[in-house]
Amino acid sequence: MEPSPIIQKLRCVAALGVLLLCSCHSSHGDGSDAKMTSLGTVEVTARLVEVQPKAIVNRQLYDYAAILKYEVLSVHRGALKKGDVIYVAHYNPFKPRASAADKRIKDIGGNVAAFFAGEIHRLAMEVPLDEHYLGAIVNEYFDANPSPLYWAVWTNMADAP
Repeated sequence: MEPSPIIQKLRCVAALGVLLLCSCHSSHGDGSDAKMTSLGTVEVTARLVEVQPKAIVNRQLYDYAAILKYEVLSVHRGALKKGDVIYVAHYNPFKPRASAADKRIKDIGGNVAAFFAGEIHRLAMEVPLDEHYLGAIVNEYFDANPSPLYWAVWTNMADAP
């Protein structure tokens, strides 16, 4: 028995929906590029654990760095270990990384457009923060006294390792 025209249309819509969902999933690969592997002294792939509400606000009157919390998933360079929790300063985090550099802070970038908890990032970093950046900092983790603080030099989207 042939399915009714309504059933055929529903199947067609369902198949199109599956194709659409599959085409929307973008793969970022491992997040490495020439800048990632040459800048910074520490390089990891990490999950952004959370974004504090006050951390990423477009502050028109001044530039700042926000401290974001990550869990290390894999280490490419440096002395960190898988599972470590690290705190990373991102300069003007409301800007896409590709346009975050300015006349004062050069040699930063990447392909992350915005920061969302749960995302996987590949990060090239410097440490300690105060040897690389001495401007305004929004640190919602100040009471926890995280140490050391890392300076994000290059931040790309990545797939989980």
